Amino acid sequence: MSQYNVAVVGVGAVGEEILRVLSEHHFPAKSIKVLARTPRTICVDGKDYQVEATTAEAFDGVDIALFAGTEGEKGAAVTFGPGAAARGCVVIDNGADFRMRSDVPLVVPEVNADALIEHKGIIANPNCSTAQLVLTLKPIHDAFKIKRVLISTYQAVSGAGGAAVDELQAQTTALGEGRQISSPGPAFPVQIAANVIPQIGGFDDAGYTSEEMKLVHETRKILGDDSIAITPMITARVPVFVGHSESVYIETEKPITPNEARELWRAFPGLSVVDDIHADDPSLRYPTPLAAAHKDTTYVGRVRQDLGNKNGLTFWVVSDNLRKGAATNAVQIAEALVERGLVKRGA
Repeated sequence: MSQYNVAVVGVGAVGEEILRVLSEHHFPAKSIKVLARTPRTICVDGKDYQVEATTAEAFDGVDIALFAGTEGEKGAAVTFGPGAAARGCVVIDNGADFRMRSDVPLVVPEVNADALIEHKGIIANPNCSTAQLVLTLKPIHDAFKIKRVLISTYQAVSGAGGAAVDELQAQTTALGEGRQISSPGPAFPVQIAANVIPQIGGFDDAGYTSEEMKLVHETRKILGDDSIAITPMITARVPVFVGHSESVYIETEKPITPNEARELWRAFPGLSVVDDIHADDPSLRYPTPLAAAHKDTTYVGRVRQDLGNKNGLTFWVVSDNLRKGAATNAVQIAEALVERGLVKRGA
C-alpha cells in the first residue's frame, strides 16, 4: 500500500482531533507534519508533535494537507492553500473560504464522494451542522425526493473554538460556586452558561445568520439539487461542550413513513438509528450529544409522521461536531482520495 506525506495545519481543537483521527483510522501516512503560526511542541493522546511555522515551502513534498486553522483572507487556507495545491499537494480545508466556489468540491464522502473526481487541488469540508444533516437527507432524497426542509440546530460551544469551551467552563464553575457572572466573556455576546443564544454568525439584511445560510447553500451543493426549499428556523448556541443536535422537518414528493425512513438510515453508512421510545434503557430511546461525543457516527431518532401531512416527517439528529462535523470528515475525504487514486504522489 502506498504511503503519503501528510500535513495538518492548525493545532486548535479541530487540528488536534485530526491528528487523533489519523491515528485511530490508521491512515497510511509516511510522515505527519504539523504546522501553525508559531513553532512549539504539542501532545495529543500521549504523543508529542513538533509544530513548525507555516510557510509556503513547508508544503514541498507534502501529498495531502488538512487545514484546520483560522478562516478569512488572513487565514492559513487562503494564504497557503492555493500555493500548496500548486506544489502538487491536495488541500482539504475545514473552513468556509472555499466551500461555495464552483471549482471546489464540497464533500461528505458517504453522500457525494464522486465529486472528488473533479478536484483541482482543493477540496472543502462542509460546516459541522451541514455534515450531519446531509447524511440523513441523502438516502431519503434518493428514494422519495425531498421537496422541503425546516431545520433548527442546537450547537455545542466547541464549534466556536477553544476560548468558547473555556468560557462555558469558567461560567459554569462560577454559577456552581454561587458567584455572579458580571459580564459575558469574549467568545459570546451574552452569558452562555445556563442559557441559549439564538445567534451563530452575523446577520444578513433578511435577519438570517451566516450559520443559517450555510445550511441552505451547502446542503443544496452537496446533494446537487438547488430545487430543495430549505428554511433554517434557528441556529442556537447551547451550553453543551461537544455535540451538535438538530431538529429537522422534511416534506417529500412521495408519501413516507417513519419505518421507511428508519430502514433507509439503517442501511446508510455513517448513520445509526436510536429510536425506541419505549425502551427501559434511556440510552436506547433517543440520541443525545453526550452519548455521541468522541464517536464518528451520526445518530438519528425521535422519528415521527407529520400530524397533518403523509409526506412529512420530523426527526432529531446528533453528532460530535469535532469528529464527523470536522476532523473525521476531513480524514474520510483523504481516505476516499487514496481509495480512488486521486492523490498524485505517495510512495
